[in-house]
Amino acid sequence: MSTTVLLELVIREDAGDVTAVIQRLLAQTADFPGCRGLEVIIDDADRQRYIVIERWETASAHNAYAAWRATPEGAPSELGAFLAGPPAQRVFSTSVAL
Repeated sequence: MSTTVLLELVIREDAGDVTAVIQRLLAQTADFPGCRGLEVIIDDADRQRYIVIERWETASAHNAYAAWRATPEGAPSELGAFLAGPPAQRVFSTSVAL
């Protein structure tokens, strides 16, 4: 069953443009086995609030990716300097057929 992950990032106001950092990190995500697609959206009312929409083939593919991100090789250490707080993540593996 496919999985959708919403990752919310709140960027510090003094962080400047983080576009290049996010693009570089998400290129690694896009290349990870099981990633079906990515999209980044920015809140119209709060331009410091980014939502990364990740689509995965399976929950286990996302779990493998999350485990890799927790390793020294996969950890996005450069992003932490731009964040106002820890990222919030929500995982969705169940949907309603329409």
